[in-house]
Amino acid sequence: MVKGAGAVETSGKATIRTAQTTQSWIGIGRTWYSSPGAGEDLRASERVINEVAQGLRALDDAVAWFSSLEQAQQKAVLHEVIRYAMQAHATVNDAREGLLRSGVKPTMTPAVLIVREPILEQMGKIINLPPGEYVKAFRVLVSTFAVADTRRRETECRGTCSHAWHNLS
Repeated sequence: MVKGAGAVETSGKATIRTAQTTQSWIGIGRTWYSSPGAGEDLRASERVINEVAQGLRALDDAVAWFSSLEQAQQKAVLHEVIRYAMQAHATVNDAREGLLRSGVKPTMTPAVLIVREPILEQMGKIINLPPGEYVKAFRVLVSTFAVADTRRRETECRGTCSHAWHNLS
């Protein structure tokens, strides 16, 4: 990550503040990803993932969209969902509840991994599963994110949220 004036880095997260904008970053391994700020347009993947999390889109519709993507795009979306789950501070309890919603059998590899500690390490294993596991991984990860994001919206963002991804309709 390139740090500029005003950069603050804490535990795999960084915020860059300039006169015009504040940009949030999160690190997965050695790769840093940015997240959109309030008022920014959402990409298709951001919209689909967040619509599922907010109950505005059925998981099966999101799975159909995900399945239509090329393999490299699917892997990128899985990275994105993991990033969102990290930002929402997903826990193993969130993962257990998400697994119940996902429609994935608890004996499937992504399901077995997501309910183990430490959850971030398990997400790293899920992202490295073979392509034949991507759809199950997507179901499990999006459902886990949905639980964590709902909790976060109801606690930290209640009534004062200006996040573009929390204000869909």
